[in-house]
Amino acid sequence: MRKYLVILFLVMAAFGLKQEAQAQIFNTKLKITVVDELGNVVPQAKVTLYATVSDYNAEKNPVFETTLTDKKGIVTFKKLDKSEYYVRVVKGDQTNAGGGEIISGLEPKKLNKANVVISEL
Repeated sequence: MRKYLVILFLVMAAFGLKQEAQAQIFNTKLKITVVDELGNVVPQAKVTLYATVSDYNAEKNPVFETTLTDKKGIVTFKKLDKSEYYVRVVKGDQTNAGGGEIISGLEPKKLNKANVVISEL
């Protein structure tokens, strides 16, 4: 009987560790690709996420530090909550600030994707 309890305990412990590992691997992510008006990717653009429209408008309290896009115009934010985010992108005299971007409907524990178009002011 004791042998079966030990086996049951080990199985339950292994199952618990597996769920914890999955939670760490499968967190909610947002992959943003920045493109210009012609559809060309924009490397080295500054991308900032905000949780509220007032923070977006005031450019304060970002969810993460401003991050630069890679050579393919991509930036990925990890470990996000399932909520909407306001995105500001700037590179030189190009920005999306005129209309801004609201990204909502993130699927939990998935890689969500969005494109942001920037243009000259």
